[in-house]
Amino acid sequence: MSSTTTRPPAGGDPAADAPTPEDAGANRLGIAPWVFWPALAIVVTFVLFTLVFTDAATQAFSWVQSQIVGGIGWYYVLLIAAFVIFSIWVGAGRFGSIKLGKDDDEPEFKLPVWFAMLFATGMGIGLVFWGVAEPLNHFASPRPSVSGTPPELAQQALTQSYIHWGVHAWAIYVVAGLGIAYAVHRKGRPVSIRWALEPLLGDRVKGGLGHAIDVIAVVGTIFGVATSLGLGVSQIGAGFEFLGWFSATNTALVILVAVITAIATVSVVSGLDKGIKILSNANMVLAAVVLVAVLLAGPTLFLLRDFVQSLGLYLQNVLRLTFDVSAFQGEEGQAWQAGWTTYYWGWWMSWAPFVGVFIARISRGRTVREFVAGVLLVPTVVTFLWFAVLGGTALYAEVFGGGGYVGADGTVDTNTTLFTLLSGIPGGVIWVVAGILLITVFFVTSSDSGSLVVDMLASGGDPNPPTWSRVLFAVLEGFVAVALLLAGAGTLTALQTASIITALPFSFVLIGIMLSLARAFKGEIELRRRLMRQVERRELAQEATEQVFGQLEEYPLDAHATNGNGSGATNGRRDGGVKVLRRRRREAAK
Repeated sequence: MSSTTTRPPAGGDPAADAPTPEDAGANRLGIAPWVFWPALAIVVTFVLFTLVFTDAATQAFSWVQSQIVGGIGWYYVLLIAAFVIFSIWVGAGRFGSIKLGKDDDEPEFKLPVWFAMLFATGMGIGLVFWGVAEPLNHFASPRPSVSGTPPELAQQALTQSYIHWGVHAWAIYVVAGLGIAYAVHRKGRPVSIRWALEPLLGDRVKGGLGHAIDVIAVVGTIFGVATSLGLGVSQIGAGFEFLGWFSATNTALVILVAVITAIATVSVVSGLDKGIKILSNANMVLAAVVLVAVLLAGPTLFLLRDFVQSLGLYLQNVLRLTFDVSAFQGEEGQAWQAGWTTYYWGWWMSWAPFVGVFIARISRGRTVREFVAGVLLVPTVVTFLWFAVLGGTALYAEVFGGGGYVGADGTVDTNTTLFTLLSGIPGGVIWVVAGILLITVFFVTSSDSGSLVVDMLASGGDPNPPTWSRVLFAVLEGFVAVALLLAGAGTLTALQTASIITALPFSFVLIGIMLSLARAFKGEIELRRRLMRQVERRELAQEATEQVFGQLEEYPLDAHATNGNGSGATNGRRDGGVKVLRRRRREAAK
């Protein structure tokens, strides 16, 4: 039997019979059952198993961390490099002028608001959590094979942090977001991951394969967001403990998750243009205030100089560090890779469905080049500045000052380093409270945005999914965060392992999105060229016709009315020729 799979046109406006959420199986309740129920079953099973059999879950996470994670690091490294190359290729090349929307669409959000929303959603809690802690960790326990004087180690620590948080991370979001934005805004498809693969898979995205893709995206998003929520609530608890307000026990952390999840639920119910937009803008303002305060209170000139110098060192070493998998460092190198680079690449990929859908949702009307430049470069520069100021201040204290961030045993308290830094600013308690508030707002933003995106996917791509399911997924993310915290027994093991493993199946979806975009963009350019050739042919035909008429008009009809014997045959032939030329000119002008 021949295949009935069809593929959509490569370019042009959305078809009149463009798919709807019902094509993904959405029912009258507003959900796609073949996505909603399998994803819900997987997540609930995980939560129940982790909460009931916590010790067994902890052992399982440890086994996966040691046996599997180390084995896929090389694959993640190679894949992330491909994402970076692909992003630069589509953004800087001939595809850059393609509009994510109809040709006359204008951007829905102004540029500063757009930056604020994608930055707060794309990094959020993680940036606050690791801004001080990661450079200190790389300084105190350098990557295997890295050695040198304290200043050299400090510089290498910032460079390694830039690798983990810069272009590589955002290139993942470019691939996911661009594929979804093209499908949704250019082709008129529902807001769902499956439609980003339509140029490659055709009508198969409407069936079981499409359901499986969206289930993977939903589960991966829930675990990715829950990982960030676990990091955030751990740091919030550490902040309250740092202030001496209460001890960050498991019970206290669970209560914190419940309270902040409730706030996030109210925000997600209010929608994209109200709660999420307001919180994103508040995030950026508060983060900017904290950044400027640390910059002015610290070694300002050193931090600015180091920011510039670190950029140069990053550019100098980016290619080498991109492909470095610590192959000759044995088990020590493999353990370091699993705990840092592989963890980050898995974490970013587990966030890719969530961030991809979200930034696609807010990017209507922008060109491919604007999208790539905005998503890839601007947040990267701001992230580098964040690490240079916060991480650089702590490193300066360790290298040139009295220290206080690295323990006598060479360890770093990852949860409290931010508050140690903020307490050193004049009015320290106020800034510590501001830091806790910043993490909380990022927590809420990640949770409500994640819940909205998951609900869109589970409802077949409806941009305005039912309120009851938004609440359900917001609460479910809180439960997953609690389960991961309890399974981690106070460590990051469960959070890291969950991110890395849930990203594995979605990595194949991202590969498919790259292939789909390449095919679709190539079709757009070919269609544009065909249209241009048609226009050129019409213009040439019209120009030639006008030239012929111009030559005929130079000679009066009566001057050549007859041939030599006065028969008038020449005049008759000429009248017929004029009629033909007139008809051809009318046809060419159509």
